[in-house]
Amino acid sequence: MPRVVTGRFRGTVLFAPEGDKTRPTTDKVKEALFSIIQNDVPGSEFLDLFAGSGQIGIEAVSRGAVRATLVDKGGDPARIISRNLEKIRMKDSPEIRFIKSGYTQALEKLGSNEEKFDIIFMDPPYKMVPEAALAAGDIICRNGMLKEGGMLIIEHASDNPPAECLADLKSVRSCSYGTTVITFFKKRAEETES
Repeated sequence: MPRVVTGRFRGTVLFAPEGDKTRPTTDKVKEALFSIIQNDVPGSEFLDLFAGSGQIGIEAVSRGAVRATLVDKGGDPARIISRNLEKIRMKDSPEIRFIKSGYTQALEKLGSNEEKFDIIFMDPPYKMVPEAALAAGDIICRNGMLKEGGMLIIEHASDNPPAECLADLKSVRSCSYGTTVITFFKKRAEETES
């Protein structure tokens, strides 16, 4: 069962979807991810695509994100996210919202509403990563959805990485944890400043 590592919901054990349709991010990978982005999270707008249990977005709010938007299209993840938001007493809070939708539809809608994010995290089924990363990168760039200095972070398997460039985003860093890899993308103009 995933748990909130630190912050205001620290130690809360979250529900996770059962079966093999979802693959929650391990606590080890989650701790490593948030160790890397710890200075970027407070005050941020955070978007969690393929949210599953919602644990990444919940962790972001626990660590000071202004708001997390969780996106998943599955019925089981929707029920689990709802239970987890109830558990941390954030079901009707403006700090966390859940959009039950496919990732491209959600991105198009958020983009048409001119919403911008500091951090966009996506953890698609590993076999979908190359295709999903290209589609997401295209919509994010076309709609200018990353704030200045913002980043797209993709969790993927070491043997099925996303492309190095996704529209106007370029890979700037990859960190491996066993067979799991987290790759960070920034706008091309900003990647030299990192």
